[in-house]
Amino acid sequence: MEVFQFLADGFASALRWHNLLFALVGVLIGTAVGVLPGIGPMSGVALLIPVTSTMTGGLGPEEAATSAIILLAGVYYGAMYGGSTTSILLNTPGESSSVVTTLDGYQMAKQGRAGAALSISAIGSFVAGIIALIALVLVAEPLSNVAVRFGPAEYFSLMLLGLAAVSGLAGKSMTKALMMTVFGLLLATIGMDNVSGVARFTYGQAVLYTGLEFLTIAVGLFALGEVFKTIIGREYAVGTIARVGRILPTRQDLKDSAGPIARGSLLGFFIGVLPGAGATLASFFSYIMEKKISKNPQKFGTGAIAGVAAPESANNAASGGAMIPLLTLGIPGSGTTAILMGALIMYNVQPGPLLFDEHPEVAWGLIASMFIGNLMLLVLNMPLVKLFAKIIETPPKYLLPIIVAISVFGVYAVQYSTFDLLLLIACGIAGYFLAKNDFPLAPLVLGLVLGPMIENNMRRALTGSDGDFSIFFAKPISAVFLIGAALWLVVPLLLKLRGKKVLINEEG
Repeated sequence: MEVFQFLADGFASALRWHNLLFALVGVLIGTAVGVLPGIGPMSGVALLIPVTSTMTGGLGPEEAATSAIILLAGVYYGAMYGGSTTSILLNTPGESSSVVTTLDGYQMAKQGRAGAALSISAIGSFVAGIIALIALVLVAEPLSNVAVRFGPAEYFSLMLLGLAAVSGLAGKSMTKALMMTVFGLLLATIGMDNVSGVARFTYGQAVLYTGLEFLTIAVGLFALGEVFKTIIGREYAVGTIARVGRILPTRQDLKDSAGPIARGSLLGFFIGVLPGAGATLASFFSYIMEKKISKNPQKFGTGAIAGVAAPESANNAASGGAMIPLLTLGIPGSGTTAILMGALIMYNVQPGPLLFDEHPEVAWGLIASMFIGNLMLLVLNMPLVKLFAKIIETPPKYLLPIIVAISVFGVYAVQYSTFDLLLLIACGIAGYFLAKNDFPLAPLVLGLVLGPMIENNMRRALTGSDGDFSIFFAKPISAVFLIGAALWLVVPLLLKLRGKKVLINEEG
């Protein structure tokens, strides 16, 4: 019953007029971000962090943090909703988790059923979001109570598990993902050492004593990197946009999609809770599962409504599931939740087991706002789907300068430093070249966010054990996390080597 009291307090906070406005702005921007091909939730959230700091200027510290995270979370799950629009109408995924939706969504659009595909996508996203949030409410408090008992050794190992999970599943090459993780950890060491006071990797430059600002790197890599990618690669959305006819689905459409929505929501939630798995994996798995259990698997790929309902439900449920390790353990399970974690730390709110005790207004206000935001998205997406479809036609000559302006002014407004502007441009160029060569950016951000905490917990654990590294294996929970991290990296490698051997034997 105590949980419901906390949730009621969360709704009292989320229903304040300014928080309702932040939620509305967040979901609207998020939907637009999802609709615009290539931008994606990571770029959208990173781009808006500096904007939140100016929008919440007149509020108290706790209230400002609550309002800012409500807006950023709105962008996160709004982008999950919006990503399906271009997949269905243009055969171009708005972001990676909507790739699977193109298989049947675009075929439905070509058959004149674009409206039904878009509305089922919105309904599936809403149901999945609510299921994920109910699970979040039930699981968050007990899980954080367990995590409170963790010592520094357990936390160090848990964070290594988070890094290994994201590195093991991010991008096409695990080697490149691990390189980016290590690079992120190296960047996190720049600045004054908190314990000894020694300057590390600053090369006598006073501007580096405080370290590299997370906000500048995130906005540069994702937002500016995407701008350079679009300009240099000329990656504009091309193709004929399908006409949106009747929006409301038929009774048969609802009947055919009810099962896939329920199964996709549950599967997506459990995959989302796993660090590193993410919405993209959830949407692929749900699509494969529906095809396996379908009585007519040959219909998939030709315009089956289950092929839209299942992956769209799964990717939204996964985004809700990813909030559990972030809020309760302080472990971001994806690139977007790593950026959300960085934003919370900017507002002096540390995600983790003490979040619900030390900052209940932020934690429960966010959870309550996600209920409200999901309802807003359903109400907005159904009648305004034709309007959102028009956003696809926004010419890059207008869109790209707006992104650059928000990036530059936003970073300068927070940092007041020309060094950060130069770093922003450098990160934008680096983001373009890294993405072009298939180096995933999410592990770098995760390493940058978790680096100081990993170092701090390792030091505390070694101080308590007089420098004995066996402390990490002596504690049972810590040992389980370390074994899990090793398996997360080794198993995909073994499977890859086995696949190569099978291929050689077949060719031989």
